Amino acid sequence: MIDLREQISLGGVSRHETFTPRYGWLKKGFDAIVEDNKAFNAQDSIERLGVGKNMVKSIRSWCLAFNLVEPYTNIDKKEKRGGLKPTEFGKKLLSNNGWDPYLEDISSLWLLHWNLFIPPFEASSWPLAFNYCSLQSFDLSQLARAIASSAKQFEKLSNRAETSFNKDASCLLRMYSDGKSNQADGIECPFAQIDIIRQTEKQDVYRFVIGEKHTLSEYIFIASCFSYAKYTQPNQRSLSFHKLLYDFNSPGIAFKVTETEAGRLLDRAVKKIKGIEFVESMGNRQLQFDNDPEELYWNILSQYYEEKSEGSFEI
Repeated sequence: MIDLREQISLGGVSRHETFTPRYGWLKKGFDAIVEDNKAFNAQDSIERLGVGKNMVKSIRSWCLAFNLVEPYTNIDKKEKRGGLKPTEFGKKLLSNNGWDPYLEDISSLWLLHWNLFIPPFEASSWPLAFNYCSLQSFDLSQLARAIASSAKQFEKLSNRAETSFNKDASCLLRMYSDGKSNQADGIECPFAQIDIIRQTEKQDVYRFVIGEKHTLSEYIFIASCFSYAKYTQPNQRSLSFHKLLYDFNSPGIAFKVTETEAGRLLDRAVKKIKGIEFVESMGNRQLQFDNDPEELYWNILSQYYEEKSEGSFEI
């Protein structure tokens, strides 16, 4: 079992060079690492990726943040140390014959969003914002203060410069808020499509969109529940509805869903996926399942993308 709060303290801050993920960046970065495990550090990395030096660093950071690539471990061969390798998730999603290599399905964006809430945390400010910013609406400075204030409880984040959290807050708002008008360079971020942060009627004031998520598939939501279970209770075969809604870095927090919306998604999911039940026991609702949560996670995602590719997916 992993303490997600403890893992947050090991994460990174402001490594994105202020750039939000752009269309094509993740596939481009993933493919570069498939071809050369030290592609981001190569002398000709700018030419290979076709972007500026700071953008190379940003692509690297986002590929790590979304768990598409990972560092080689100490037991790997010496010549590979300092390089990166594709993760199992990265290979399944972005390989040329993968689930959705060009991220044409909005569910893939939701899935990538979820990956910001599981270890390792390359972008710690994202879960800090979603867990600890309880304001009904907020501007950039208020969000930055909420992130910085929550970071103080984590020893290894508490000494980070305040400017780092300001950069993260700015990047986070531009990443999710809707429209090119919120992008400093006029380029819209694909993650604006999931509509989880929205600008209010007041200029430069934002809010989390809490409640029904029209584009969030029940498959992605329940898969994320089992991903969460993998880290927090891998040996148990039930998951409390309250826990998956309200606990630190839970799917409920990451997706900003209400109890009603989460219940609707789970009710739909258990009708389509074998070996899972959503039941009420002694007044408490919970997911009950037979298999290892990690195995369920992969199986559910495979089922979703297979049904989509076969055209048999039910809306």
